[in-house]
Amino acid sequence: MKTIGILGGMSAASTQIYYRKMCDLVRQHSGGLHSPELLIRSLNFANIENLQANGLWEEAGSILNTEAKSLERGGADFIVLATNTMHKLADQIMKDVNIPLIHIADATAERIVSAGLKNPGLMATAFTMEQPFYLERLNNHFLRPIVPAESDRKEIHRIIYDELCKDIITPDSRIRFEDIAKRLIDNGADCIILGCTEVCMLLNQDNVTVPVFDTTLIHCEKAINVALSS
Repeated sequence: MKTIGILGGMSAASTQIYYRKMCDLVRQHSGGLHSPELLIRSLNFANIENLQANGLWEEAGSILNTEAKSLERGGADFIVLATNTMHKLADQIMKDVNIPLIHIADATAERIVSAGLKNPGLMATAFTMEQPFYLERLNNHFLRPIVPAESDRKEIHRIIYDELCKDIITPDSRIRFEDIAKRLIDNGADCIILGCTEVCMLLNQDNVTVPVFDTTLIHCEKAINVALSS
């Protein structure tokens, strides 16, 4: 089994989901007491969020590059960045790192394409919904992503940072997310991307009427498939 390097803590809630899902997937595959070989570097998200909020992305990228190198030195065979938003810095993070990164947007896009769908509605942080680093990655797979209206983008972003990243789940926010997903569907989305690793805390296939693509689960499945490959 290959060793997975998880670069996480963005947020801690997200990294906990990654750990649980990867353990579940290996147990389902191999049974018994089997679990994945993992190295986890979990950062203090308060520091990263402060850099995000102040537009200091290069400084954040430098920090994550240092941590990616430490995972490589520790024996990781490849890296999983346990966040959608920080894939904005994927190239900088992997500079002079000699093991591969499994990119969350590519893994998700491949799954959508294989399902024969083309117009995913994207629910994520404002950075992910509004900046080109993620949308262009989806475009490269010939997808046509649909993003929410500005007011909905602000509300999604607020709920992610003020609630979900702090492990706060409320019925009101679940309803708000469901309503935003419905508006995306009404605007032509044939599926919904849960494009922030915490969005799965409020949305899933049970409360959305079109196919749901949970980036966290897809990312974990891709990583475990690679880890278990010869």
